[in-house]
Parts: sequence; C-alpha cells; structure tokens
Amino acid sequence: MGETVRLHADYYGRRWGFDHRFEAQVSGELAAFMAGFDAARDGFWWAEINGAFAGAVAVDGSRSGPGRARLRWFIVREDAQGCGVGGALFAESLAFCRGRGFGSVYLWTFAGLGAARKLYERNGFVLAEEAVGDGWGPEITEQRFELEP
Repeated sequence: MGETVRLHADYYGRRWGFDHRFEAQVSGELAAFMAGFDAARDGFWWAEINGAFAGAVAVDGSRSGPGRARLRWFIVREDAQGCGVGGALFAESLAFCRGRGFGSVYLWTFAGLGAARKLYERNGFVLAEEAVGDGWGPEITEQRFELEP
C-alpha cells in the first residue's frame, strides 16, 4: 500500500506539479479502502520486477453502488512502462470485475495521460464526463471513463 502512495506522490508531483493534497488524498482514500476491504467485491493487485514494486491497481466494488465498480490507483513505475506490466494489471482487474458480475465499471483520470487513455479505450472504455479542477495544484481536466457493456 505504501509503495502505491509513494509512486503516485512522486510521479504526479514531479511530472504534473501535484502538491501535498494529492498525496494526502491518495493515502487517506487507499487506507480507508484497505480498512474496509471486502474480498467478495474489492481487489488489489501489484506487480514486481526482479523483486521491486513496479505498479498496482485496485477495484473498489464496495462503495460505488450495487453492480458498479471503480478502478482506482492504477499506476506503473516509469521504467516499467511499455513492458506489459500495466496491461497485465489492467487485465487482471477487468477479469475480477467480470467474475464478480459488475455491470458497470468506471475510472477517473485526467487529460494528458495518452498511453493510459489508449489502454482504457483498447479495453472498451469510453469518455463519459469531463470537468476542470485544480484541487491538487495545477488546473487539469478530470475525465471519467466508463466501460461499455
């Protein structure tokens, strides 16, 4: 869990200028998710390369309403990007959602993460909503993607 928070804080702080509020939000929400983790509806996967943390993804199926799941905290270490780690983590999370019968799956991201967006769209997600915000420092266009049924 700590590696997931650290990687988010480092990557988004360095590459996008997100401030301490982002790390605090990721840390708090991930801690709450883990404290209430229900293996029947929630999932958390991480990948390692040569024993070192390389990335993670979670499925939050407990807090999004009946039949609905949210993919969260999807991240891959920069030097592991392009090696299939993200695709494998994403595939595992989607297989979990299908296996649990979630009729609706969504995720939040923001404009500018081109490789991630290509992965989402390749897996059937479509852009459903956009909103401009600056809650972590710089102004960004937040995006919600939904998996087409």
